[in-house]
Amino acid sequence: MKNKLNIAMLGGRGYVGQEIISILDNHPNLNLTKVFSSSNAGAQVKNSCNKDLKFSPLNKSEMNIDDVDVVILAMPNGKAKSYFDLINKINNQIIFIDISSDFRTDNAWHYRLPELRKYNGSKTISNPGCYATAMQLSIAPIMDLVDGDINSIGISGYSGAGATPNSRNNQSKLENNLIPYSLSGHAHENEVRNNLYKQIHFSPHVASFFRGILVTSKLKLKKKNSVENIFNMYKNFYENSKLINIKKDIPMINEIINTHTVEIGGFSLDENKQHLTLCCTLDNLLKGAATQVIQNINAACGFDDLTGINYE
Repeated sequence: MKNKLNIAMLGGRGYVGQEIISILDNHPNLNLTKVFSSSNAGAQVKNSCNKDLKFSPLNKSEMNIDDVDVVILAMPNGKAKSYFDLINKINNQIIFIDISSDFRTDNAWHYRLPELRKYNGSKTISNPGCYATAMQLSIAPIMDLVDGDINSIGISGYSGAGATPNSRNNQSKLENNLIPYSLSGHAHENEVRNNLYKQIHFSPHVASFFRGILVTSKLKLKKKNSVENIFNMYKNFYENSKLINIKKDIPMINEIINTHTVEIGGFSLDENKQHLTLCCTLDNLLKGAATQVIQNINAACGFDDLTGINYE
């Protein structure tokens, strides 16, 4: 058996790709050997200690995936399928991790949020979205006690809009501003509906800071409850999840940026003790994306989920 498994990444120029490269650089069992890009071909791969690693052309006719064990599909939405079909036809033993939204509601792919789903042995894994991760981790412990709809409001740093310039990462438009978008039918709303809870409604906003997410969720409980009991339910549910911190205080974005940690807290009940509000924070580029890529590769390759992830 090889000392390290070889990883290829299609894409990798963007913010999430750079975070994946940084984590892989320190992974004891994984070796990033190829990174493909349509715009950066020939350029040195940043964030890698391997100064000889350069972007290869993202060209289907020239793509060399010899001796590759895992392929990370890190391309924009709508681009992954044709590359997956091509590579899988050449070598159907390769493990695929897709970070786009292309396969998150495709039952042929294993959708895996590591703290909520065990690995099922699939060679095709769909990585959860950042907002969808925060929403699902927020509601999973209490889902069976919910009566009806859940309403979640999300605020993200502008890195969530990607590195390509657009109206949602334009810093001049974001200055002293908060921009709502996709107020109905957001892809992450559909993702949660398909994979965890159907009656959820989500309203995202982008802010002027660079990274981090806050999601506030409001829901009605079937019966009266107490903040202390709900807090303990969450603590017990996540007692073996080393990346999740349950707290009584309201979590703050600036406390989790550049970390792999999720914080859930701020539990509040109305005077009738049946309407619950809670908050969740995470780094959209790490636990909302890159961290889970590594967790899912680890699971698929037979390693502990947290191997190579510096979370302490």
